Amino acid sequence: MTRVLDAQGIEKVFLNGDEETRVLKGIDLTLDKGELAALLGASGSGKSTLLSIVGLLLRPTAGSLTISGERVDAYSEKKRAEFRNRRLGFVFQFHHLLPDFTAMENVAFPAAAPAGGISRDMRDRARDLLTRVGLEDRVDFRATRLSGGQKQRVAIARALMNRPDLIIADEPTGNLDRKSADQVLDLMREVNQQDGATFLICTHDEHVAARCSRRLTLEDGRLVSNVAIPSDR
Repeated sequence: MTRVLDAQGIEKVFLNGDEETRVLKGIDLTLDKGELAALLGASGSGKSTLLSIVGLLLRPTAGSLTISGERVDAYSEKKRAEFRNRRLGFVFQFHHLLPDFTAMENVAFPAAAPAGGISRDMRDRARDLLTRVGLEDRVDFRATRLSGGQKQRVAIARALMNRPDLIIADEPTGNLDRKSADQVLDLMREVNQQDGATFLICTHDEHVAARCSRRLTLEDGRLVSNVAIPSDR
């Protein structure tokens, strides 16, 4: 099995003057290709900090971080940004679509931005992804004309644009009604099962966690539970 994520001894200390706040206290976490993992924990447990470190948005104070065989924690800011764009996908609670862009342009953006424009191949892939998430009739709609559930499906398509090794989702259903949330979760499970895409999903929702293949629980900056969920759930 291909190891996608290998985080060892991850610590994070925030400084405020002379005061230190230890948010993460030696996290060891591995994910293999094709896992759909839920990250749970109370507010203040360190979930968002851990997600930010895995997503190369924040540097750990101590520990090592390897993604798809590359030791990335010591990369320069430029290399971190390049790796993040090429190898990681992100889905947030608030979709963060560009409001004046169409659905297709939003999906193509991770590939188009570093290239300086949208090529025909990028447009074709973005359209294919939108068709896959059930939005073939919304390709040319601006983001402002989409419902909350549709915007989140666009966000998932955008996360897949560069064929990432790891997709990081931060409360992806937290701003949706139950029906829309179930549709988004069904879509993520479909992508996981059909493509072997690896997901790390931060959630407060037990309904979401119950449908994942692994359940990770943080408490006071420590990983206190790491449980595989049977596939016949």
